[in-house]
Amino acid sequence: MIVLKIGGDIVEKGMNRNLSDDIKETLKRDSMVIVHGGGDEVTRVAEKIGKKQVFITSPSGIRSRYTDYETVQIYTMVMAGKVNKAVVRWLLSENIPAFGVSGVDAAILRARRKKRLLIIDERGRRRIIEGGFTGKIIDVNPAPLNLLVQSGYVPVVAPIAVGEEHELLNVDSDRAAAYLAGGLRAESIIFLTDVQGVIVNGELLEEISLEEAESLLQKVGPGMDKKVLASIEALRAGVKEAIISSGFVENPVTSAMEHKVGTVVTLG
Repeated sequence: MIVLKIGGDIVEKGMNRNLSDDIKETLKRDSMVIVHGGGDEVTRVAEKIGKKQVFITSPSGIRSRYTDYETVQIYTMVMAGKVNKAVVRWLLSENIPAFGVSGVDAAILRARRKKRLLIIDERGRRRIIEGGFTGKIIDVNPAPLNLLVQSGYVPVVAPIAVGEEHELLNVDSDRAAAYLAGGLRAESIIFLTDVQGVIVNGELLEEISLEEAESLLQKVGPGMDKKVLASIEALRAGVKEAIISSGFVENPVTSAMEHKVGTVVTLG
């Protein structure tokens, strides 16, 4: 089993024959579950309908969307609707039997709503704000995805979770993929993005251990920090390796699996 996370840049510019043919080749050897991002599209749609998006930074430097009630409705509409169905339509057009779901369906992803958030404000001060509708994943139900895989489908999962009071919750797509990989007992998780891998001081790191990954969290930029964190969480959940790589190289999935490109994170 492989969990393949395709970032928003891949959804927008990388859904092509190169990637689809490589997915088909990979499916001859391994089963696969796909998780997609799409935060930029959420922002575009929200602002088109007059809902300005607010982004906050945690004390550890991780930037995320502040999700109030209106925003989680838009987030659900775009992620489970527009983006998910765009990915499914593309895969179907390439004769890949995709089946679109969200983490809400059959409670595939359960999360605990964050009632308070500690942030760093524009003046660099720590401040506690209302948590909104962002969730921390607390449980994964892999059974529906396993049933789909056993029936010959490729599940395509939108990163939305159901809360303890059955509310819709925004969860980070990279971390959702990591938790799903753990729940599915996947051998590998691959994060396809728009860069070659983890780059520190201008140098691509080809392989790093779990401990090294933890030490890098403060050194990598916004976006990559979530992928490194998600890699750590996947390994702690039992996944053997996490690979952060480019979706814009030839045969991106195979190249990542064969460690020809990208950064491989292992237990060390």
